[in-house]
Amino acid sequence: MMFNWLSLVTGLFYIVLGIVIIVYKFFFTILEPTVAYPLGILVMLYGVFRIYRAVSKINNKGDE
Repeated sequence: MMFNWLSLVTGLFYIVLGIVIIVYKFFFTILEPTVAYPLGILVMLYGVFRIYRAVSKINNKGDE
């Protein structure tokens, strides 16, 4: 159960990280905009996926 809530927090962290990458164009090094935008979007999509997976697991636990 705790893992699901941790996945929610991690998903939110990835979304914030994606926004930071897009806004500041920085991820361990200075990024070109052509790299920063796709990388930021990819990181945010992964965060959304983590949140979706955690919510679906939490809802399935409630059905049992």
